[in-house]
Amino acid sequence: MNNNLSFLQKLNIFRETGSKIIRGFWNRIFLKESNGLLFIGRKVSMHNRRHIKVGKNVKFEALCEIQGLSTHGVIFGNNVTIGYGTQIRPSSYYGVGKIGYGLMVGNNSSIGPMGFIGCAGQIKIGDNVMIGPNVSIIAENHNFNKLDKSIKKQGVYQKGIVIEDNVWIGTNVIILDGVIVKKGSVVGAGTLLTKDVSKNSINYDKRQKIVRER
Repeated sequence: MNNNLSFLQKLNIFRETGSKIIRGFWNRIFLKESNGLLFIGRKVSMHNRRHIKVGKNVKFEALCEIQGLSTHGVIFGNNVTIGYGTQIRPSSYYGVGKIGYGLMVGNNSSIGPMGFIGCAGQIKIGDNVMIGPNVSIIAENHNFNKLDKSIKKQGVYQKGIVIEDNVWIGTNVIILDGVIVKKGSVVGAGTLLTKDVSKNSINYDKRQKIVRER
C-alpha cells in the first residue's frame, strides 16, 4: 500500500476491501464455480448466478449488473476487474426471447466503468486486455432486409466478437458484431469498429474534421 496515505485513509481502504470480501464470500456459494477471493462492491446485481464462473481475485465494482443466463456461461479468469456500473447481458432479465451465448474474459483483463457487454452472440476477451470507460461491445445485429415486415419481427443474427491477448481499447469505443481485434493492437478513444483489426496495429477514428475556421 502507498506509504503516502494517512492512517485514516488506509483504515478506510481496509474497511471497504473487507466489505467487498464479505460480499464475495456470500455470493460465491451461489456461483457455478469460484476459485479464490471474490471482491464485490456495493449494489452489484448478479442474476442467474449458476451460469457464472470466476477465477482468483475477481473484482466486481459497485453497481455492476451481470446476467448469467446463457448457453455457454459467463466466465471470468484470474485477476479480472469489471468496472463501476458495467452491464453484462447475454439474455433478457425476464427470460423473454432466445437465450444468448455468453462471455469469456481471460486472465489479468479489465473492463472500465460504465461499459456495456451485449453477449447474445459469443464474446471472447483474451488475457491482459485493457478496456477503457464507456466501451460498448455488442455481438448481435438486426435483420432488416424485408421492407414489408417490421425490423423488430425480422429477428437478429450473431457472428460473435473476439478480442485477442494484450489489447488496449480506449474510452468510448464501440465494437460491433463480427469483429476480431487481433493480438497486441491499440484502439483509440471514440473509435467505431465494424471490421477486423490487424495484429500489433494502432487504430483510431478518422471522422474528425474542421467545420470552419475562427
